[in-house]
Amino acid sequence: MSIVIVAAVLAAVPDDLYRRGNWAALAADRRASEIGDALIVTIFQAAESSRTAQNLSRKATDASAGLRADGIAESGTASFGGGFTGRGESRRSERLVAQLSVTVTGILPNGDLLVAGRQRMRVNGEQTDIGVRGRIRTIDIAPDNSVLSTRIADAEIDYGGRGFVSRSARPGIINRLFGLLGLG
Repeated sequence: MSIVIVAAVLAAVPDDLYRRGNWAALAADRRASEIGDALIVTIFQAAESSRTAQNLSRKATDASAGLRADGIAESGTASFGGGFTGRGESRRSERLVAQLSVTVTGILPNGDLLVAGRQRMRVNGEQTDIGVRGRIRTIDIAPDNSVLSTRIADAEIDYGGRGFVSRSARPGIINRLFGLLGLG
């Protein structure tokens, strides 16, 4: 009885040892570059605006008349006038500082990343929502896989909240009614 031993030799292929994307380079940080990757957006937005309006109008009409007959002289003067002076001023100052994670949702032909993310927090009955959408150049991503909101092209940053603090800051129904009528 004879035993036949068959040995199969498989040829080694260089791709078996190294596959692009499986091994991070030793001297590089892992940055978002593919759909589904996450990165940190640091939102720092400051806005300030001021507007002033002033109106001034004056109108005066004078009329005088006289009557003289048989030694009787009567005269009269009438003046009509009106005036309006108005002034209005509006100032607004806002500042938003936050950090949130966003996800790469698409890659444009030039390599820019489309990102979107939303963060919801609920603290002491007050809910706060922050959302970010936009386009990021890969060169603007820092080594710690973060990007400043000022580096997001076509940025859409939504910030809002609900709860008793925001309800108490809203004008009451009578003030809103006066505002609709132009009285407030």
